Parts: sequence; C-alpha cells; structure tokens
Amino acid sequence: MSTQRRPGRPPTRQDKGRAEDLRRVEAFLDAQAAEAGAARNTLLAYGRDLADLAAWAARHGLTLAAITRDDIEAYLSACEAEGLSRATRARRLSAIRQFTRFSLDEGWRDDDPAIRLSGPGRSQRLPKVLSQAEVGRLLDAVQTHGATPEDRARNTAAMELIYATGMRVSELVSLPVAAVRGDPELLLIRGKGGKERMVPLTGPARAALARWLALRDGAPADSALGRLVAGKGARWLFPAASAAGHMTRQAFHGMLANLAAAAGLPPGKVTPHVLRHAFATHLLEGGADLRAIQTLLGHADLGTTEIYTHVLDERMRELVLNHHPLAQPPLSKDTQAPSSA
Repeated sequence: MSTQRRPGRPPTRQDKGRAEDLRRVEAFLDAQAAEAGAARNTLLAYGRDLADLAAWAARHGLTLAAITRDDIEAYLSACEAEGLSRATRARRLSAIRQFTRFSLDEGWRDDDPAIRLSGPGRSQRLPKVLSQAEVGRLLDAVQTHGATPEDRARNTAAMELIYATGMRVSELVSLPVAAVRGDPELLLIRGKGGKERMVPLTGPARAALARWLALRDGAPADSALGRLVAGKGARWLFPAASAAGHMTRQAFHGMLANLAAAAGLPPGKVTPHVLRHAFATHLLEGGADLRAIQTLLGHADLGTTEIYTHVLDERMRELVLNHHPLAQPPLSKDTQAPSSA
C-alpha cells in the first residue's frame, strides 16, 4: 500500500495523514500475523478493507487516528450505496473493529469508536447441501473414476476423507502423509491460522487411505507416481506435479465436477465446500451436538456453525406435524372409530 502525489508538489497534511494511516495498517497486519496467527488470505482481506477505509477517510479530510463512530457509520453507508453485499460490509466492519481496538491498545487514540457498532450482520442464506443419498452416489462413482488404479485409489481416498472429516479443501490437499501413518483412528488437522483439531476417521475412510498408501508407497521408482513420491511430493499424502508438490485445490475441484457428472448430479451443485456442509448437516440429522460440530469443523465462533440449525428446525417441524394430535386432520364421521358399547 502506498500513497501517490503529483511530482514536484510538497506533501500536504492530507498526504502525511494518509501515509501515517497506511503505516499503522501495516503495523496492525504484522501484529495479526505474528500474534494472532492470521492466515495469508485473512491478512490480504484486512489490508484491502482498511486501505479502502483509509482512502475514503482521506477524501473526507479525515485520518484513521481521528475517525469517529459517526464517520465509520457514514463509511458503511457509502459502502451500501455502492451496492456492496451485507457479507462484504460485515467483513469490513469486522476489520475496522479489530483495527480500532489495536489502535487503542497501541496508544494511537484514547477511545474505540467501533466498539458498539452493530453493523449490517451477515445474510442468513442457508448452505447448499447434498442429501445422504447423493453423497452415496458420489462415493459409489468415485471408485471407478480415474484413468489408472492409482488415480482411482487416490480419488476414493480423497473423497472418503473430505466427507468423513468435513475438512476444508485447502486442508485436504496439503495433508502430510505422516498424519495418516499407522492407521490412526483420529486425524490431526492443521486449519486456519495454524490452529489444530482432532477429527475421528470412519471405517471406510481408513480403508480407502490404507489402499491408497499401499499403492503410493509401493509405486515403482520409474513410474509417474514413484517420481512424485521421490521428489517434492514425498511429504504429502496426495503428491502432484505442482509448485507446492501436492494436489492443488483447483485439481480437486475439477475432479469433483467430473465425478458429479458421472454420478448424475449437476456439476455446479457439487463443490468441496458443499461436501463440508454435507458433513455438518448429516451429523446434525443424526443427532450430533452443535458444539461438537463446531469443534470438528474448526469454527472459532459458534455463530458460524449455527447456520446448520435449519436442519434441527426442519426436524422439529416434521416431528410436530407428524406426531402431535392437534396437527392431524380431524376424522370425518364416516371414518371415526365406533364407540364401544
């Protein structure tokens, strides 16, 4: 992030204020990376959002060090006028809240103007999910999906693993092979910000992993898979000829689209994140506790997980409509049971 001014013109107070704002944003991002362990994509989003706020403030003769609650509300109103979604505005307010709290802690200002702002909130769109039968069709189809036995074993292991654990696709493709050695019953997953969580492995997932590991470890040295395992892919569960040495998110997404077509499902309906939603939804349908699902998904905030309660709402609605006597249509005179003498 940098400020620009016309060459030859001495810097104005506005130029200096904007430069100082951006230096403070950089300090905030450094602290988030070092102390909070924020992921790279999170830092990039924070940087973009705060740079946009700083630019808006500069246009209005303001600085981030002196911005008030009214100013922040005016900025959010301007974002709404631009047509930005509720989710984008909520994310920007979240970045602003963290920055103003950091500014207070650093002594750059003596108040926190964003502390009581409620914001637009997030749109409560229900996640797209697959039924258990549809996931079953995918898992049946994947066993024959691939040009070679190694491809089919890898694809099956990846599919069984992502559905059994609900992990993010970035977590799946970058899984170290050491994490699945020894037929573990629990899988250690390193998620966002380097946070770790333990997730149980199902029997089918463990069996698929064992088949894939046997082929992966036994691949001839002169084969394509053997060369991947001997090279940069040595440490990864799913080695590939990529810059990182493992399967890419794009490759898994493409495989999933082809697999959906093979299973007779619309390719656009099946994505890695939809499988993650299916994992959570199917657990809830089976009676799992919401806080347990929060832990399994690696959500820092239970509010993120609560979107899945639509499943419980629907289950309770069906329970009442199907079993409560007042929800049943009254019997007609012709169908009423005869009274006993």
